[in-house]
Amino acid sequence: MISRRQLLEGIAAGLAVCCGWPRPASALGGTLPPLDQPAPDFSLDGVPGSRSLADFRGQWLVLYFYPRDFTEGCTIEARGFQRDLEQFHRLGSEVVGISADSADSHAEFCGSEALVYPLLSDPGGAVSRRYGSWIAPFSQRHTFLIDPDGILRAQWLGVRPLGHSQEVLATLKEWQLKS
Repeated sequence: MISRRQLLEGIAAGLAVCCGWPRPASALGGTLPPLDQPAPDFSLDGVPGSRSLADFRGQWLVLYFYPRDFTEGCTIEARGFQRDLEQFHRLGSEVVGISADSADSHAEFCGSEALVYPLLSDPGGAVSRRYGSWIAPFSQRHTFLIDPDGILRAQWLGVRPLGHSQEVLATLKEWQLKS
């Protein structure tokens, strides 16, 4: 059974399509940035230091948002990306995680899980909001694939941590075949 909200959203989406109205995509965490458009800019502190979207120009970027360091699902997801990191690098891609946790928490998490890719701190959720990935006080488990020109090419919402890294790798390979 669908909820009243789902019914109303479905009707609104149908009207938007029929009438040609522009309608921003939304997810549980807010309004999503549109695919095939420039990715929302960011600049955040973290481990091993500050990073911005511009730092990744010229390479593919897997930007994943997650709720909390040291939780079961987040640990599974982080380990998957770490396990597959060499494959991402061979494909000219970097992996970056973002959550509301502090840089100190990220440093402990990276140390305990031997993570060598950047984890960035978004304590107020400003960047998470730009990516439609924020329900205070946590970032939602969403992932975005950004091309070397800074264009958002793919998104995963409400990610299931187990096997997610392989799912992203497969999509990255598909996009690179198109390029």
